[in-house]
Amino acid sequence: MHLVYPAVLAALLFCTGLYGVLARRNAILVLMSVELMLNAVNLNLVAFDVWLRDTLHAGQALTLFTIAIAAAEIGIGLAIVLLVYRNRGTADVDRLRDLREDAPGADTPAGDRERTAEAAA
Repeated sequence: MHLVYPAVLAALLFCTGLYGVLARRNAILVLMSVELMLNAVNLNLVAFDVWLRDTLHAGQALTLFTIAIAAAEIGIGLAIVLLVYRNRGTADVDRLRDLREDAPGADTPAGDRERTAEAAA
């Protein structure tokens, strides 16, 4: 088996995922693009493991770890995206610049808000 074919396919997958991460605004599509990039890495690991004829199959073992990490990443990432969508009403990455919610007096520290409330009373 030639190493060029899986390497070129992995490079195309990785470039597609990189374009998706940089160009997309929807958080779900960004997570899908990250998964594409991880799958390209997995393809390279397995291809080089077969090409080098490793007796320990280290590339395949690393691929299993990468799959487990990708599953955890997509679970946690999807939970965060759903929570943000429930609170903000959008999953647009450009609109999520900061984690603070826009509330009256949100830019002042907690002590200043208490003093302001006491002064108003």
